[in-house]
Amino acid sequence: MIEQVGSRRVHDDDDDVGLCRALAHIDSFQPGTNLRAWLFTILRNQFRSNYRKRRREVEDGDGRYASRLQMLPDQQDQMQVKDVLAALQQLQSDQREALVLISAAGYSYDEAAAICGCAPGTVKSRVNRARTRLAQILAIDGPDGFGPDLWFLAAPAVSRGGSGRPRGRLN
Repeated sequence: MIEQVGSRRVHDDDDDVGLCRALAHIDSFQPGTNLRAWLFTILRNQFRSNYRKRRREVEDGDGRYASRLQMLPDQQDQMQVKDVLAALQQLQSDQREALVLISAAGYSYDEAAAICGCAPGTVKSRVNRARTRLAQILAIDGPDGFGPDLWFLAAPAVSRGGSGRPRGRLN
């Protein structure tokens, strides 16, 4: 079993955890049955569980792999949501209603037209005007105006020894 695990320390750890589990569940042992078989079953199951866990682990002694993992902070998202909500309040009520029905609520143009009491073409026009006005209010020039800003994207370059100066337009 030691050859399969790879080190004596890991083997001893498995034994310790297995014995602790056996003590924690001693009430499940039935007197008169084979104690060695019961303990062996617990140790075998512990070994298999740990083996499956270790197969998924990535060797990262120097921390390079972990340093590449990053998660975008959610503060930026929260601020953007607040900006969008404030911008929505600046739209005309009929445009806001049409935009919310189509984009957020998922209604079709025909369904939204029935709710608004107008023609589907009018709803399409209101949604288009609302989207254009939102882009103006939020200063979005195109698809590049969405997502993390260039300063955030430059931060990992600084930690890796790059210049850290973002290229392109800064928001």
